[in-house]
Amino acid sequence: MKKFFKDFKAFISKGNVLDLAIAVIMGTSFSAIVTALVNSILMPLICSIFGAETVEGLAFYVNGTAIQYGVFLQAVIDFLLIAFILFLIMKAVMSAKGFTEKTFKALPTRAERKELKAQGVNLKNRRETIEATRALRESKKPAPVPPKPTSEELLAQILTELKKQNETKVESTEKSEEKTAK
Repeated sequence: MKKFFKDFKAFISKGNVLDLAIAVIMGTSFSAIVTALVNSILMPLICSIFGAETVEGLAFYVNGTAIQYGVFLQAVIDFLLIAFILFLIMKAVMSAKGFTEKTFKALPTRAERKELKAQGVNLKNRRETIEATRALRESKKPAPVPPKPTSEELLAQILTELKKQNETKVESTEKSEEKTAK
């Protein structure tokens, strides 16, 4: 029983479970914001176009039976508006995330800060620090590695070496035959 609770505690405290729980809570609260935006601001604007209080009230009659296409239309409009708003928000978050990642990558590491300080760079001046960090990183880039030879080039080199070895064998054989002939 102790092992069961220990395993359960390990499962609960895993990062993925906590991240998922936070995402569900954030999604729920975010859903309330988006729903309020759609229902309170955007839908009244759309309803004013149709000249009705709500889109859900729109209907036509066939043989005395009401076909309420407004309910379907309301669901489609809700979906499209919510999807569009989520798209805009996610796009803004992703671009902000990319901006912050670029900003943090441009900042010097602890070791780079020491080197920059030794060079006399004013670390309180952000622009100067970023430019000096970029220059420092450029100076430390490794030399470019020459490209590896292709298979054809390697085979040509091997063939050349084999021909040389064959020629030396032939020459040594001819020399030994000449010595034996003398």
